[in-house]
Amino acid sequence: MARQQYKGWPSWVSTAADTASWCFTLSLVGLLLVCSLGAGAGGAGDETTRPQGGWGAALSAQPCEEIYVVAEGETLHSISDKCGDPYILEQNPHVHNPDDVFPGLVIKITPSSPR
Repeated sequence: MARQQYKGWPSWVSTAADTASWCFTLSLVGLLLVCSLGAGAGGAGDETTRPQGGWGAALSAQPCEEIYVVAEGETLHSISDKCGDPYILEQNPHVHNPDDVFPGLVIKITPSSPR
């Protein structure tokens, strides 16, 4: 690569700028390489090592806390049985239809008997 001499600049400034440019370029290439390898480290289509459900599944893994996040496949009836709270619908006015619950919905429960 031909080094350009800038008019009025000492030669060490252009050398430093050239070196900084190369360092930045190599750092950027390295970062792109690390990011591209990190995304596919589990293999193509390997979903078994990744947590399923995101934050909702992590929060619902601790059943019967005061704040409960509905996981996939759960109903108000199953949550009520699991946590021993028959008054879930009354305590959550934002849930208008007991059949209309979905994964990630945050509800308040009052656990009576931990299981």
